[in-house]
Amino acid sequence: QVQLVESGGGLVQAGGSLRLSCEISGRRFSINAMGWYRQAPGKERELVARFSSGDTTNYADSVKGRFTISRDNAKNTVYLQMDNLKPEDTAAYYCNTVPFLIQYWGQGTQVTVSS
Repeated sequence: QVQLVESGGGLVQAGGSLRLSCEISGRRFSINAMGWYRQAPGKERELVARFSSGDTTNYADSVKGRFTISRDNAKNTVYLQMDNLKPEDTAAYYCNTVPFLIQYWGQGTQVTVSS
């Protein structure tokens, strides 16, 4: 049974950085299938970062140049490095496959950016 556990969120001032972690257990798919999503209050959940074919990565325009997705296959962990954070990055962040599977949603980790 696949379980995804996100961690690393918190409260940070605008311009600050955070690194989120997503620990994967029971994985039977390529770690390259993973991505990071976020959901702000009153908004739909959106995909912000993902792995693509080979070693390429893709990002939402709103985070491009500020967020970096990476992975550690040995640790079954996916990371999201977030730099130059903005108040509009405030959201609950989740990892999941791309496209997502409903049964894989975890609790997420809250990121709050103060101005």
